Amino acid sequence: MKKKTACIVRLKAVTVLIGIIFLLSGCLYPEKNLSENQIPYKDQIQAVQTAVDQFREDGGGILPIKTKDAETPIYHKYVIDFNKLTSKYMAEPPGNAYEMGGVFQYVLTDVEKNPTVKLFDIRISEAIQDLNTRLTIYRQNNGYPPYKEQLSKEVFTLDYKKLGLKEEPTVVSPFTGRELHFVIYTPDAQLYVDYTPDLMKALQDRGEGVKTGDDIRRLLVDRSEFVPVHSLSYTIDKQKKPVFMKN
Repeated sequence: MKKKTACIVRLKAVTVLIGIIFLLSGCLYPEKNLSENQIPYKDQIQAVQTAVDQFREDGGGILPIKTKDAETPIYHKYVIDFNKLTSKYMAEPPGNAYEMGGVFQYVLTDVEKNPTVKLFDIRISEAIQDLNTRLTIYRQNNGYPPYKEQLSKEVFTLDYKKLGLKEEPTVVSPFTGRELHFVIYTPDAQLYVDYTPDLMKALQDRGEGVKTGDDIRRLLVDRSEFVPVHSLSYTIDKQKKPVFMKN
């Protein structure tokens, strides 16, 4: 009888342990990896847009954004501060927002004339950060980046094998779903995403009226929920193909 009771106790203990493991695994699994936190739901974007518009109206034109340095790149600059919106204008940030464990940061474009809510894909920043760690180590050991192909006067590709990588790293374009490559801008030795393939398609689809000197990244922003983060400025050449513009 004692032996049978001991077996039952051990069985219950194992059952409880398994339950705890499942519970912990669920808690420890990063929320941003949940599929629902990786989808750019249009209704969530519209909900934030409505909240921003109401905040702006009540505040006499003031926008609910975080303070950024004046030198911050335009598509990184106007990050929405949900602390200014929640409770009065919305219950909480959308589930796919970075603040809620999602992969998107909500930002504003066209802030002077028509403040419009767009998405900043945090995964691109994470990829840049990972690659930049390798680049920093290489530069500390060699004094300069491992340049490979020159794309313009100040823009180069990198020799990724010298960074210890077997394959060239890429990120998925939020605009087309294509794989995009990285480039390095020599004046500041910073890494950027090369959006040339996306811009070529945008020019083919809706490039009428674009002229040399225009920043053609707006072609991506105007027809999408996203902004081209970690991007250099682009314009067109005489053949109306995208080229890097002096930054």
